[in-house]
Amino acid sequence: MSADELGLLAEAGVDVVGENRAQDLAAKHERWSDAFRWHFIGHLQSRKATAVSELCELCHSLSSQSAAAKLTIPALVEVNLSGEPTKSGVTPDELPELLAAYPAARGLMTMPPFTDDPEASRPYFRRLRELAEEHGLRELSMGTSQDWQVGVQEGATYIRVGSTVFGDRRPQ
Repeated sequence: MSADELGLLAEAGVDVVGENRAQDLAAKHERWSDAFRWHFIGHLQSRKATAVSELCELCHSLSSQSAAAKLTIPALVEVNLSGEPTKSGVTPDELPELLAAYPAARGLMTMPPFTDDPEASRPYFRRLRELAEEHGLRELSMGTSQDWQVGVQEGATYIRVGSTVFGDRRPQ
């Protein structure tokens, strides 16, 4: 969504927004800083962790020791449950080590394989909830515009529904 479109969210009473690109976050935050509480939802590179820490209250996508060393805000650890090489995140086996290194972790996040069938996401969301319970974590970021209902049924505390609100922004 563009910086101009954020005004529509503010008018509608939305108070938390997520951004998935650090450079876009900086520009939007400069214009709308006090209108929203900011979350970072994209892949967190260690070189961007300081900027994300300065502008956001929560990062949904911590997935490396190097980013953890630079991040100073609470985070959700991204877990790659599908094993897809194009997705970020730690494996379930790597999760305890990253949680030990980052005590400010409040929960977990995952992105299941894209599908037109929301029910296909359920096993991934259920597994993430189980992992969170095993590690005593309460917050879960799971579910996007195509499968948010299933995410909520499985315990999501955060969902990402940008394309439902603003349409598909992927290049055609």
